[in-house]
Amino acid sequence: MKNLIIVGHPYKKSFCYNGIFKTVFNEINKSGQDLEVIDLYRDSFSRPRTKLIEKYKNLVIWSERIYIISPVWWFRLTPRMEVFFDEVLTPGFAYKFVNITKTYAYPKPFLKDKKVRTYITHGAPALPVKTLYFNSVKLRLVMGVYSFVFGWKLSLWFKTKQFWSVPFVSDRKRKKYLSVVLNDIRNDLRDKNIFRKRSTFKKIEYVKEV
Repeated sequence: MKNLIIVGHPYKKSFCYNGIFKTVFNEINKSGQDLEVIDLYRDSFSRPRTKLIEKYKNLVIWSERIYIISPVWWFRLTPRMEVFFDEVLTPGFAYKFVNITKTYAYPKPFLKDKKVRTYITHGAPALPVKTLYFNSVKLRLVMGVYSFVFGWKLSLWFKTKQFWSVPFVSDRKRKKYLSVVLNDIRNDLRDKNIFRKRSTFKKIEYVKEV
């Protein structure tokens, strides 16, 4: 299986990067499956970035399974993750509009064969985001981005997981968050009968920032 991790956090000691990303990376890396990483805040985004965007597109085409990891800032993902959506998942590459009438069209996805998992971290608690804000971060991501390029799949909703109040919860809670990630990755690896031996949980040091 060809795995691609796309991580969008500028701070390497954050829970999102040194917790979630490192957990995903370590498990896949020791499984023997193919693995590539797009580390958005380690690449140069200076313009022109045509070659970089072309590289990203080639990695998306190459991949069979994609992991997207980002914190939530101002009810969106990080700026570079949003740039990735805007400049990589473009019309003609990731989807196209198909007219039904002269004034109405629907998006036809070109990447619907990809298996996608997403992990996003919040500084906010779940209750206000899911009620007052109608779960808008996840709703916009799955319905407004993923449905266009990966198609209408219920799995995209359930495989987009949110971790809440990351800077404020206990270390024990954050370890539970990581156990969710670890179980997901192990299940993914079992799908191809490649995961042969349950590995021990590796202690990861991180700060409380999302």
